[in-house]
Parts: sequence; structure tokens; C-alpha cells
Amino acid sequence: MSEKLCVIILAAGLGTRMKSDRAKVLHELNGKSMIEYVVETARTVAGDNVVVVVGHQAEEVKNASGSGIRFALQEEQNGTGHAAMCAVPQVSDGTETIIILCGDVPLLRVETLKKMYEKHLEEKRDATVLAVEFEDSTGYGRIIKDEKGNLVGIVEEADASLEQKRIKTVNSGIYCVYKSFLIDALEKVDSDNAQNEYYLTDIIGIGHAQKKSMGVFESDDADQVVGINSKKDLDEAENLLIGRIKNKS
Repeated sequence: MSEKLCVIILAAGLGTRMKSDRAKVLHELNGKSMIEYVVETARTVAGDNVVVVVGHQAEEVKNASGSGIRFALQEEQNGTGHAAMCAVPQVSDGTETIIILCGDVPLLRVETLKKMYEKHLEEKRDATVLAVEFEDSTGYGRIIKDEKGNLVGIVEEADASLEQKRIKTVNSGIYCVYKSFLIDALEKVDSDNAQNEYYLTDIIGIGHAQKKSMGVFESDDADQVVGINSKKDLDEAENLLIGRIKNKS
């Protein structure tokens, strides 16, 4: 869509709940690894201007991702914020906007990503978060808005209050951010939280405190952003994918 757009894919995790020695993003849906689906989506919007953050079984993940793109190594998995920090040096100098995707969210639709990017530019935002609504939002970061409906932050499940856990609008883990804002905000992220990790979600609260323009792009198709954390999730995602293919035929 634009040579000024870069996509970062976070794909370094092992995924212990998969109960497998294989890196999470190497698990397959309908005969193709998760990372292949995500890279294909990324290439559709950014061409070869894609950076994949690798960690567990780095070489295997690189091979599955394909040639022509760049890779960043996250030697220790210290959270999504840390993964983004590892990726930034690999982002090309001409990049103005960065989209961040999760390697374990393979069902994201290209049209959703394009609409999010267009809205981000149209509203001249520093950061836009893709959000969806789940009836059961357990396990997801909650989207926090002020009384005027403005995005003020994202709270992870482990750090959420009982009131915040009732919020049904959740973070998909997918962001569109202005490059200079991302670099500045990542420098301010700390690991003072329940997981002792660097959360990428913290950039939203940092941006709000700096009076930056923070926004939400909400999709009514929650299935496309379901993260895969277990074999059960994998089976369910494969069924969704097969159903999507049948509907096209």
C-alpha cells in the first residue's frame, strides 16, 4: 500500500500451552503454518518491508516465513514491548508508519488491516489499536476509555481490576503506530507489572499521558483476531478457516 509502511510480526514465543516442543507459530492450519498466513497478510499491505521477530527455533521460523523480508532476534522473551524493541533497528529508514501483528493470529483479514491503516492516516493518529468485542473477554487486555469515549489505555488481564474485567471490548494485539512515537514510547515502557514483562500495551497509556492522538478501530468480526494458545484453539481456528474457504467457493 505504501513504501512508508512497515509491518512487524511478533513470532518469538514457544507457546507452552500448545504442549509441544515446536515454536507456536510453526503449528499448522489446513496444511500451512501460522506464520505463513501472517507473513502473506503482511506482504499484501507492505510488500517486502516486513520484520519478523524470532526467538524459539529461530531458523525454522525464518525458513517458514520465506525470503526477501528481515528478521530480528529476541533472545530472551521479556514481553511484547521487548519484542518490538528488538524489531525497531530492522525497520527501514524511510518508514513512517508501523503495523504490529501477532504471529499466532493467522485469520486476520487483509481488508481489516487496510481499513485500519486508512483510518489511522485519515485521523492523523499516533497510535491506533484494533479492537473487538467478546462476550467472554477472559484472557484479553481490556480497552480503557474515558467518559468521552477516548482511548486512554489497555489493561492486561493479570493487572485488571474486577470492574475492568467486566469490559467486553478487548485489545487484539494489533496496532498501527507512527514510527517516531513508537520508538519514543518504547523507551518509557517498564516491567513493573504482574508478569514482570515489557508490555507493548503500555505505549497507549504513555501516549495518552503525552496527549498524543490515540484511537481505536473496532471490527465486528471477532473470529479473525482470535489468538491461538492451545491445540483446542488451533482446531477451532482451522474450522473457521475451512469455513471461510468454503464460503468463497
